[in-house]
Amino acid sequence: MNSFHFLGLLAFALALSFASAFDPSPLQDFCVATPEPENAVFVNGKFCKNPNLTVAGDFSISGLNIPAFTGNRVGSNVTLVNVDKIPGLNTLGISFARLDFAPNGGLNPPHTHPRATEILVVVEGTLYVGFVTSNPNRLFTKVLYPGDVFVFPIGLIHFQFNIAKTNAVAFAGLSSQNPGVITIANAIFGPNPPINPDVLAKAFQLDNYTVEKLQKLFANA
Repeated sequence: MNSFHFLGLLAFALALSFASAFDPSPLQDFCVATPEPENAVFVNGKFCKNPNLTVAGDFSISGLNIPAFTGNRVGSNVTLVNVDKIPGLNTLGISFARLDFAPNGGLNPPHTHPRATEILVVVEGTLYVGFVTSNPNRLFTKVLYPGDVFVFPIGLIHFQFNIAKTNAVAFAGLSSQNPGVITIANAIFGPNPPINPDVLAKAFQLDNYTVEKLQKLFANA
């Protein structure tokens, strides 16, 4: 093989390495195929508006300067700005959130975003944050102060906890127009219909009475 042919094959191989050989990431939990268009409700994303009818309001929202209510059971509130709030985010692969925390233990409980990496910046207060890797599980944590930034990789369980005596506020960017959220405790103990208590008792090494008590608690969450 002469050098010309070798360079040609090398260029071809490099071109293939940049080719897209996988399906696009889903933008909802599932998208069941249907042969009947009149029954089609969701697509992988949203239907597009006629560009000639698009207005500035399709790309804007107000109100993120207003603190959200944190007098709930966990002492936190997440105001998500996704494609449902700003239609112009459709196909752009990004969303945004404001996180408010009550003093003395306001918690955004352990959860995961199945479709997004999250980057968070603290603007007020002090947060203890962290995430857990896939098996074998390793915990990464850090205490954040105003101006500090932390990244939570896509799909990994993570949390934010207010360890100060004052309110805390953070803002986060997420790498999907519809990142989704699975709150771990709610997903385990509060789905409808409930998971068989025997499964949870064995998985968590608890007695059935404790499992059923937790299920009743989270069923009303």
